[in-house]
Amino acid sequence: MLLMVSSRSRTLLLVPLAAFFVAFVLPGRYAHSQTAPAPASSAAAMQDPTRPEMQPNLDVDRDPIPSPDPEPPPVASNVPANLPGNPGTSTTPGEPLKQQNGMYVLHANVDEVLLDCTVLNEKGESVNDLGQGAFRVWEDGTPQTVNGFLHQDLPVSMGILVDNSGSMRDKRAAVNAAAMELLRASNPKDAAFVVNFSDRAYLDQGFTTDRVALDRSLSRSDSRGTTAMYDAVAASADELSQHAKERKQVLLIITDGADNASRLTLQQAIRRVQNLGGPVVYTIGLLFDSDKDEAAQARDALERLSRETGGFAYFPRSLDEVNGIAAEIARDIRNQYTIAYRSTRPSSLGGYRVVHVEAIAPGHGKLTVITRHGYYANPKPQQPAQTAEDTHP
Repeated sequence: MLLMVSSRSRTLLLVPLAAFFVAFVLPGRYAHSQTAPAPASSAAAMQDPTRPEMQPNLDVDRDPIPSPDPEPPPVASNVPANLPGNPGTSTTPGEPLKQQNGMYVLHANVDEVLLDCTVLNEKGESVNDLGQGAFRVWEDGTPQTVNGFLHQDLPVSMGILVDNSGSMRDKRAAVNAAAMELLRASNPKDAAFVVNFSDRAYLDQGFTTDRVALDRSLSRSDSRGTTAMYDAVAASADELSQHAKERKQVLLIITDGADNASRLTLQQAIRRVQNLGGPVVYTIGLLFDSDKDEAAQARDALERLSRETGGFAYFPRSLDEVNGIAAEIARDIRNQYTIAYRSTRPSSLGGYRVVHVEAIAPGHGKLTVITRHGYYANPKPQQPAQTAEDTHP
């Protein structure tokens, strides 16, 4: 993801993978504001603050960290559903979180999977008194063994993405207040960044625990332009992958309409999130005054983003409800269970793995577990003795 310094803030400009660029970016889709280098005699003029800012060519990926790997091929249907597990590194029950160079990582071993789970009862209320034995996990229909469990208020790394398009002008004050309510109700150790997005995504505040700085960045809005939400989501997921200090990661998106300006599709944005370790995505759709067709399109997109990543989508009936929703999201984040299992399918097979989690506990009735629907297993490089089936399913 390309980070550009501008006079307003850092701009998160989405530079797609090479494959995406060839296949999905139409020539001439966006205009470059690149200025030709000035001769030495005009050096003084270049320092003039009234002159337009020079911008790099957006066709060139200057990201200091390589972009995610291209999509692995799908797993062949004739690959057995239950294969011997890779021994790897065991996880001590109650301590599923591993650290590397001071940062939490999703996989201590490539075949180990961590899931952040919310459990609801039949009334839709959170259930917070379960033990490890209550959880059952299936991967692609095959039972897995839960060998790590944690139920603790862990600090998170969070990105707050607020729609800054023209239609949000009259809503921003209430939205900013709700975002601050979320931060006040969150773990005091949570670090967050703020992205205001319209046709571009501006990183108006990098990671910080300073609530005053976050409040100031939320207020730095100039509502105008179109809505490139999918690009903003992918750019923010990259920001998390590069700079987050906590293993547990969250994105909150607040918008009032459908995406109408992104270069990525919804599916590509979801894949980008999943391929980067997968932050949980919560969405708030302010669709109560939107056109009926646009509202339906936006609702579907926000529900998919949240459903695929283990979060929730909220659709308040008025701005008066947004504060309460923000506080509810904070409670959900702070009360999640973390469970760990080592996949019975080696990562060398690659592909997307569908995950299903259930919880059963006496006296609780029917329980519903909300977690991400799956993940992409990235094969280890240079696997020895690979077969044609391993590499070309």
